[in-house]
Formats: sequence, structure tokens, C-alpha cells
Amino acid sequence: MSNFTYRAHVIFMSLLFCLVLSDAAEASDGVERAGEILQLALPATAAGLALAFHDRDGFVQFSESGAVTLGVTYGLKYSIDATRPNGGQHSFPSGHTSTSFASAEFIRGRYGWSYGIPAYIAASFVGYSRVESKQHHTRDVIAGAVIGIGSSYLFTTPYKGWRLEPQVGSAFYGIGCSRCF
Repeated sequence: MSNFTYRAHVIFMSLLFCLVLSDAAEASDGVERAGEILQLALPATAAGLALAFHDRDGFVQFSESGAVTLGVTYGLKYSIDATRPNGGQHSFPSGHTSTSFASAEFIRGRYGWSYGIPAYIAASFVGYSRVESKQHHTRDVIAGAVIGIGSSYLFTTPYKGWRLEPQVGSAFYGIGCSRCF
């Protein structure tokens, strides 16, 4: 793992640690705040991984899937009249969720499940935070996830460079190094 990737992981974990320790007036305020931060951290992490791997093709693929995700999401938001649980407008689909899941699927599709699992957990939390804070209905979050996953699935191909992955067996733990050709 490069120094840049290691630093990105440390920064990401530091943000999460600060969120856990923050003094929220209510639990739902903390959940909403954490979801807001993760919604920004996921695309930043996806772009950061592409830069850390010097993966120009991956960065282009992430940009393409992001553009489609935003286009579809906001096209639907402004063409479907759906009211939010809190009374606001433009509920369907959830933009936070669509961008989070587009980022998670890009990370999984490009760099594998060892990077994808934490990204999907974070994206799922973003979706949960939107429902918990009464910003969206469950259907909005599910639609956003489908849009995000679908757009990244269409544009993302597996990374063809060197990859570090954890290796776990019944009698050992380690890091494996592999390369796809």
C-alpha cells in the first residue's frame, strides 16, 4: 500500500472517529451529520484511490459514472413530484444515496471487494442516515442505490495494475500482492 493510500485511510478513519466522539444534541443529528460527511468522503475516496494507483482510466470511468448518476438522479428529482417526510420537495430519488453507492460500486468494481466492502458499508450508512433524519422515504434511498450501482456497473472495469489484498487462512494472516494482465 502506498503512502498516499495509507494516509487516505488514516484521514478517513480519523473523520469517523471524530464523528463517534462528537457531542450531538440528539442521536439523529449525529447520524445525519455522519451521513453528510460520508456522502462527501466516498467520492473523495474513490477519486483518491484512482489517483493513488495512478489510474487515469479509472478516474475517467469514475467521472463518467458520476455524471450519469447525477444526470439520472436530478432528472428524476425534478420530473417526479414527491414530498419528503419532513414536508420538503424533490424527494425521489435520494441524491446522497445515489452518489454514495456510485462511489462504492466504482471502488468495488475497479479495486475489488477488499476495498468495496467498507465502501458499501459506508454507503449503506448514508442511506440509513437519510431515512433516519426524515429527509427521504425508504423507496427514495433504494432508488438512489439502484441508480448509483447501475451507473458505476456500466462504466467500471477491473483495475489491471498491481493490487494488495489481505490474505486470511486458518493458520495465517498476511498481505498478498497480485497483478491482473
